[in-house]
Amino acid sequence: MALATKITSLFLLLLAVWCFFITPSDSATDSFVFGGCSQLKYTSGSPYESNVNSILTSLVNSAMYTSYSNFTLPGASNQDTVYGLFQCRGNLNSGDCGRCVAKAVSQLGTLCLDSTGGVLQLEGCFVKYDNTTFLGVEDKTVVVKKCGPSISSYSEALGRRDAVLGYLGASDGTYKPFRVSGSGDVQGVAQCVGDLSPSECQDCLSDAIGRLKTDCGAAKWGDMYLAKCYARYSEGGDHSHGQKDTNNNDEEIDKTLAILIGLIAAVALIILFLSFLSKLCDNGKGAK
Repeated sequence: MALATKITSLFLLLLAVWCFFITPSDSATDSFVFGGCSQLKYTSGSPYESNVNSILTSLVNSAMYTSYSNFTLPGASNQDTVYGLFQCRGNLNSGDCGRCVAKAVSQLGTLCLDSTGGVLQLEGCFVKYDNTTFLGVEDKTVVVKKCGPSISSYSEALGRRDAVLGYLGASDGTYKPFRVSGSGDVQGVAQCVGDLSPSECQDCLSDAIGRLKTDCGAAKWGDMYLAKCYARYSEGGDHSHGQKDTNNNDEEIDKTLAILIGLIAAVALIILFLSFLSKLCDNGKGAK
């Protein structure tokens, strides 16, 4: 019976794990957008590795208090100098910003193991480090471009889309690195990295928005990520990353549930079998 009790406890544990896995996650800020690593590697235990760890730690610590910061950590030589920055989406609170940057830094440690440079864009934040300075350098290289299906009611929805993108790209002479806009059921957001000057920021966003309109045409949603800025829009909450992440999460949950249900069923059968054997043993002892 002691063995049966242990197996029953295991059954309850698996059931608790099952309940844990079916609980949905609401951390949309952690969703992966893009990432990349330098092909150059540093030697484990080198001064450069120490500087990388120090600067990434500084990024995580700073993210608890501000939505953007950059650091330069000098080394004994130019090759050992590390540059780093982080930026959170403009509408995140300090807690979400800190958690997002901590998540990004953790993923960079795995994604770019021993790489001299790495970059990671999550839904809610952006983190980059390298031994070649990129701070204050405008870069309009297209990193990610995604376009949704065509808008059904072409004229009205497209007009709202153009109004949203027009507002995001407009300049009134003030520095606005983070911009949001909406018209009807069309929503848009744009942001440039905080190390750009106001004119560089405007130039980068204008380029991203122009590419978005040209490349995505009459799509229901579109994302255009350049190296130092991005612009996005969606109709009726229909958006690329939201759908992609939801679908992927559902698939992973289904797989997990299938495995756990199989384990629970197997444990239940074992318990029934042991109970049957226990009764046989008890009956045998009674007969004697």
